[in-house]
Amino acid sequence: MDIRKAQAEDAAGIRKVCAAGNRETYRDLLSKHEIERVIEKFYNEQRILSEIENTNQDWNGWFVAVDEGKVVGAGGGGFTGEEVAEVFVLYLDPERKYRGIGTQLLEAITQDQKARGAHMQWVSVAKGNSMAIPFYEARGFVFQYEEPAYDMPEDSEHMSVRYMRKL
Repeated sequence: MDIRKAQAEDAAGIRKVCAAGNRETYRDLLSKHEIERVIEKFYNEQRILSEIENTNQDWNGWFVAVDEGKVVGAGGGGFTGEEVAEVFVLYLDPERKYRGIGTQLLEAITQDQKARGAHMQWVSVAKGNSMAIPFYEARGFVFQYEEPAYDMPEDSEHMSVRYMRKL
């Protein structure tokens, strides 16, 4: 298993993993239409390629887990304050969960953010996401509050739970 910064040739693999991860994670939380809208907006290959090539303090870039040439996990984050980082995305191939890949990706993102000056790290998780919540809690993230979910219709009742840990 190789955990590294993503390269242009990883874009299709990132899209595939994020699409599969979204469908698996949200199948009982969102409508199929809403899941596909989110996938098309955030995980289209052109956007991913741009996010691989254009990084800065707001978006630190994609990290990938590659096994035998295939992307099996992807994640990334950025800064929302001078010393405040966030994990914006972290997905695995649904068939590769519970093998330590997510932990390794989170560690790579975290080490990069610490090197950039982060002293705290946040993550938003869909309320009711029974896969991500225990994952982040087991890695030291502590619940802070809940808020309306990002990029959901205004009349939607979808909520995100916000977690934070000190680095």
